[in-house]
Amino acid sequence: MRLPLLVTLCVASALATGCDGENGVHISSSTTSSDAKGVLKVVETLQCPETLGVLTRKGTAQAGGTVCTYSGPRGAEVSLHLVTLDKEPVDTVLARFQSRLAAAMPRTSADLRASADADRAQIAADAARVQADAAGADAETARTTAEAATGERVTIQGPGVDIDSQGDQADVRLPGLQVKADGDRASVRIGGLSINADDSAGTADIRSSDDSVSIQAHDDAAEIRTRAPGDATRTTYMLTDSRPADEGWRLVGYEARGPVGGPLVIATVRARDRDSDGVFDSAKDLVTLNVGQ
Repeated sequence: MRLPLLVTLCVASALATGCDGENGVHISSSTTSSDAKGVLKVVETLQCPETLGVLTRKGTAQAGGTVCTYSGPRGAEVSLHLVTLDKEPVDTVLARFQSRLAAAMPRTSADLRASADADRAQIAADAARVQADAAGADAETARTTAEAATGERVTIQGPGVDIDSQGDQADVRLPGLQVKADGDRASVRIGGLSINADDSAGTADIRSSDDSVSIQAHDDAAEIRTRAPGDATRTTYMLTDSRPADEGWRLVGYEARGPVGGPLVIATVRARDRDSDGVFDSAKDLVTLNVGQ
């Protein structure tokens, strides 16, 4: 069964029990105030323990205590940076780190950009198609005839429930939830979270309305960004692919935290296992040790 249709059927018929099996999808989202994690510290010099988690420090701190490097399992590399903002926007600083990391996996970055461009083109084409259909005087007649020819139409309506299904097309509306499926394509809205998937193209795009979460996936590659609410910086970036880059990397990313006005403590990660062998978690622990949670 194709993924969009599976998602629709799970939503329509198994909300209480969920979907099981190899093709199942489970997404959870919660929002908490960053204030609950405490105030982030202003750091003047990095704390770089000899070992932490799966990481082992290489040499001593560099650049006046603002850079420390670590090695991890299977040749993983972690660099801990103390970065002053010097009136530079946080997003500009983080964009530089992201660009350097993405350059270590150029094929993955290019494929995801091409996928995003294709998605935008498809959205534009769909909008044009909808406008053309609306302009046709016989559009409703044609739709009714097509429904009769392609199979039984199922409509369920009740308090807070509206389900309209016909073949591979379905429209499900429930309190806080909306699912639209058309063959291989599906669009899901859950509260402030939107999911757009195309099974035939192997793509998925997941975003939150407040930009705190952004996930773009294509085949076995994914780019993930998270940003905690609040004025302080608490940001995670990750780029993964089942196919190794030329240097063997399957995962790159960073964890960045810092108080308003900086400085930022940023741990960059390069790993040859997309599950990171605990490297990313240890890198986050380094950041927590220095600036807090």
